[in-house]
Amino acid sequence: MTRTQLRELLARHGVTPRPTLGQHFLADPNVVDRVVRTARVEPGHHVLEVGPGTGNLTRALVRAGAEVTAIELDLRLQPILDQELAGLGVTLVWADAMDVDYEALIRPPGWKVVANLPYQIGTPLLLDWLRLVPAIDAFTVMVQREVAERLVAGPGSPAYGLPSVVVGLHATAELVFKVPPQVFYPAPKVESAVVRLLRKPASSKTEEAIRIATAGFGQRRKMLRGSLAGMFDQPSETISKTGIDPRQRAEDLGPADFLRLAEAL
Repeated sequence: MTRTQLRELLARHGVTPRPTLGQHFLADPNVVDRVVRTARVEPGHHVLEVGPGTGNLTRALVRAGAEVTAIELDLRLQPILDQELAGLGVTLVWADAMDVDYEALIRPPGWKVVANLPYQIGTPLLLDWLRLVPAIDAFTVMVQREVAERLVAGPGSPAYGLPSVVVGLHATAELVFKVPPQVFYPAPKVESAVVRLLRKPASSKTEEAIRIATAGFGQRRKMLRGSLAGMFDQPSETISKTGIDPRQRAEDLGPADFLRLAEAL
């Protein structure tokens, strides 16, 4: 479905995209197909999509052979999705994606997420999936370019922060390609990008490492011996024993360094 066709479809149903819901509908068939190829979707794969909108990406996933479960909050889109997805076997869940019980919704393991994520919830939703929904093995998501850069950033990068650490502890990540505003309707004011994450085994200390990273980045101007003072009885000595310089800051440490600190606790 092209941008013109999508705009006409919405107009026929009296639907105006709502910025408060982060609604920027993907309207370029070439980009849609590239997202599906990037996700490496094959027949029989279980795919979770959030924010199907008018069903452009959903239909492409079905064409690739996926069994799709799509979560949509905006009930105004129900007549459109009922029409566009009729007979395709898509499971539609009408709910806020932040409130869904994913443990109950997606079984068995081995799921993929493929989605043009709503801007407002993209980062927290993705991080929650990584931390709390092990049934999802792979993620191919479209987010704002700046968000994508934060997700894949490494120590020392201006974009590096707590989201980068959470991603690094749970997955390997790459920014696959950038997406210009004009392929959406309405066009956002920012560039987007597609990120692919592949889950890797998590350590038993991963949540502790995230807690330490949260403290460190919460006072990112301070050296570790200061920002982590509330977590260690003798912060300088304990941190030094891990081989990490207590004069460094959180932004200097990689995910593996935070794991070493977690083990020191």
